[in-house]
Amino acid sequence: MTITRRNLLALSVSAAILGLAGCASPGLGSGPSISGVVAIGGPLANATVTVVDARGVKKTAVADAKGAYAINAEGLSAPLLISAIEAGSNTNCRYNATLRARCLSSVLTSLGAGSNVANINPITDRIVSDVAVQLKFIGPQQLVDSGKTAGITPEAVAAAKKTSMAGFGAALKAAGVDDVEKFDAVSTPMAANRQGVDAVLEVVNHNRNYDNPTSESAYTVLTDISFRPIVGLNGSGPYEPLDFARAQRELAAIKSAKVRVLVVGDSTAATYELQRLPRMGWGQVFENEFKVDAGVKVLNAARAGRSSKDFYMGAWYQQMARFMQPGDLVLINHGHNDQNCDSTKKDRGPADVAGLCSYPNDVNGKSQFPVGKPEMSFQKSLERYIELARAAGAMPVMLTPTTRVWNKDRKPGFPVVPQHMTSQNATQGFAFIGDYSRTVKDTATANSVPLIDLEAKTIAFANAHEKDWKDYWLAVGDFKTWPWYATQSAGTFDKPDTTHFQQKGAEAVAGMVAQGIKETPALKAWAALLK
Repeated sequence: MTITRRNLLALSVSAAILGLAGCASPGLGSGPSISGVVAIGGPLANATVTVVDARGVKKTAVADAKGAYAINAEGLSAPLLISAIEAGSNTNCRYNATLRARCLSSVLTSLGAGSNVANINPITDRIVSDVAVQLKFIGPQQLVDSGKTAGITPEAVAAAKKTSMAGFGAALKAAGVDDVEKFDAVSTPMAANRQGVDAVLEVVNHNRNYDNPTSESAYTVLTDISFRPIVGLNGSGPYEPLDFARAQRELAAIKSAKVRVLVVGDSTAATYELQRLPRMGWGQVFENEFKVDAGVKVLNAARAGRSSKDFYMGAWYQQMARFMQPGDLVLINHGHNDQNCDSTKKDRGPADVAGLCSYPNDVNGKSQFPVGKPEMSFQKSLERYIELARAAGAMPVMLTPTTRVWNKDRKPGFPVVPQHMTSQNATQGFAFIGDYSRTVKDTATANSVPLIDLEAKTIAFANAHEKDWKDYWLAVGDFKTWPWYATQSAGTFDKPDTTHFQQKGAEAVAGMVAQGIKETPALKAWAALLK
């Protein structure tokens, strides 16, 4: 049995409770049983656990306050899919029209005659995700919801587990897990007590990505506590190793910081995979704008492709908001992806409207949305973050979106002019049209919230750098250093990305945000923390 140095006593107690010592689990009879822990860096208490077997037979249980569950497996046939949904009335694991619940999955490829361990946690969810993608599912939830385990082979699961260890092996060892070579995220007994394996889970953020053609949740995304991707670029494949010591230091810094700065945003602010370097979002480097001894920690949960609506509905916001405290700063920077409102767009038009779109205000500053769907108003969507920040005692700040390097013809070129608006197309694809940057300003005014006009600042910057703008926006020419871009259709020197930044651009925009804070009297207290 693999155990942790720090967790010997806890695991002994857990084994006794769960019947993992070779005897039947309490109250489950003498036949086969499945038991384990639903863990997320601490327990997912009272989660509903469901097991589906090879014939579609389902059994359920409810985890206890420590995340422990047990199920009588009599009559079940492997392979088995195990899933967990957080406690409460929300059982939505797939759709972004409403808030997605916290949902996890796990898998057992064999079922012994006695006690069988099946933990459910972010690592096991990615293992199922890799198998699901191989089976042509969008992600793990679609596989779970199919009610079928056909095609789940021991070989596929073993390969996914091996890949996961490339990302977590060193971290598990650093966390005190003995015999890492024999560790199995599914079957190694554990306790949800923030020690050993669970200490690693505590510094990992878990979510499921968004599938553009369907607007459903997709493959599992894991990032470290500061939102650096561990997996995220693809639905399967290599991991970027988790630096456990760094993540622990950063978790401690988040908890002890004088001020946390939360970045609510999209790809222009996001932190990226190493594979995508030199692409960077301004939030990725924003902490460098503060004095070293200021006690500031930036939490940049900004995510590529997200709109103001589904950044909340897809539960990206909640990952960092759990740390929010009075006196923190919340920078709200959406507008690019909310423009995805063309229902006639080939392949993904209706999905975009369902999952991403929110409508701008009209020319008179009045919010626009379909009857009965106020959440599809851009202003109302933005106001959600204002209300949540204020409820926690934090200061919300509105930012207009960064510019695209487009001219008046909406093509790459100069002079750069404002571009964050929609106009009715010939086939009536947009239900409502308007100016998204203007709506950000309307929202700030209506709610007495400080505003940083980042669009205006980046337009001025772009027009001042017509000769060398490709040094700031993403334009890669050195494919030996950055081989990923050799196969990309955008982000190269010949076909530059007119929306996203490389390091110099990210740093320049971070500086503009800092300058905007200094220029805003209502943010004087936070300006004092800047360099």
